[in-house]
Amino acid sequence: MPRANNSGTGRKGHRWVAQVKTDSTHPPAGLFTKDPATIARVLASRKVSPKGPGSGMRMLTYFINRAGKGLSKARRAKLERAKELLAKRSRGSSQRRKRHAKAAGSR
Repeated sequence: MPRANNSGTGRKGHRWVAQVKTDSTHPPAGLFTKDPATIARVLASRKVSPKGPGSGMRMLTYFINRAGKGLSKARRAKLERAKELLAKRSRGSSQRRKRHAKAAGSR
């Protein structure tokens, strides 16, 4: 049985990400044009991503998806590097939380 087209447009070539309207996060204007280290640092901050680096990772992935084929190879490479740095921060923070929870549980 063929799957129904859930995109709402019914036209081939249009992606779901173009239809998303969200106002849940507010990264600073021009952030995604900066260097990878700055992007990762800002997106990992609690001010921009109150739920932690994972939230920042979702914002960055969303931006890359939204830009689509219009993103140059050089810019995409910078954003992918920022994702790698953010993933390292995310892994580091989850390991710290596990250590903290383990230490609190042994008290």
